Amino acid sequence: MNLKEIRQAAREKMKGYCRVCKTCDGIACAGEVPGMGGIGTGSAFTANVKALADVKLNLRTIHDAKDPDISTNILGIDLSMPILSAPITGSEYNMGGAVPEAEYIRMVISGSKNAGTVGMCGDGGNPVFYTSGIEAIQEAEGHGIPIIKPRENPKIIEMAKQAEKIKAPAVGMDIDGAGLVTMALMGQPVSPKNVDELKEIISSVSLPFIVKGIMTTDEAELAKEAGAAAIVVSNHGGRILDSTPGTAQVLPDIARKLKGKITILADGGVRSGTDVLKYLALGADAVLVGRPVIIGAFGGAAEGVQLVLETMANELKQAMILTGCKDIKSINSSILF
Repeated sequence: MNLKEIRQAAREKMKGYCRVCKTCDGIACAGEVPGMGGIGTGSAFTANVKALADVKLNLRTIHDAKDPDISTNILGIDLSMPILSAPITGSEYNMGGAVPEAEYIRMVISGSKNAGTVGMCGDGGNPVFYTSGIEAIQEAEGHGIPIIKPRENPKIIEMAKQAEKIKAPAVGMDIDGAGLVTMALMGQPVSPKNVDELKEIISSVSLPFIVKGIMTTDEAELAKEAGAAAIVVSNHGGRILDSTPGTAQVLPDIARKLKGKITILADGGVRSGTDVLKYLALGADAVLVGRPVIIGAFGGAAEGVQLVLETMANELKQAMILTGCKDIKSINSSILF
């Protein structure tokens, strides 16, 4: 099995939902939500990819970074790479349904674990989305992170307790899911949270708590104030609000304020190990990968997910060699042009 074969198999299984384009930039699928595209004009999706492409690296080869160490530790979790699988649900209405929801998330969680990293599971209008993720993480002996939609506080706390029960290393909420119309249509409304509501949730949970969907410095600071252990700088893959900037455009300011004070994760437009390196140089501690992992799962099951992640890890290592970075801690803005 190779990436070309995985992409071809995924293209067949996702026909009508994802074209598995040579360059996954959101142009061909603009406005296809449900589906794999970006909301409205699709500009928020394309902004993620373009913002990363606009970041340039300094080539350096006079140094001792001959065999970089790409291992890291995020929220107390030892990882073989600073790359995690993002929480994505909706196999039936976003991806075509060729792979059932429970099977899909099992592929992501087990494939990520086999690659030496962690996969996240998501939440949605259908209760099976979250329960399938919890079951997959339990099967993987707690090796996964559940992410919950911004429901009413008692429900979020109840669902977070399930994560505690299966001994997940962390739990979180994609607060930017507040705009999901599909949730309301399925009778499970979501909404924004104020700081007091966030504090109530986080103080009720014993696990490190992740707030996903932060795109401004002030909200990053509010998440820290509320007690979050980590944030994910993300515009929800461009699927929530049209015309947002790309993650790479807002990440540096957030990192300048909060680097070292809270764990900073980033997602949006990651297609290679070089993209991972760029996000780390812009201030992230690790990144989340979404659409490429979906392709890996649909095209090659758990083995496909593992291959996608390990390929990115190898690309990251090569890019670190060519920018003079001996380990993750040595990556900083000095490698950026």
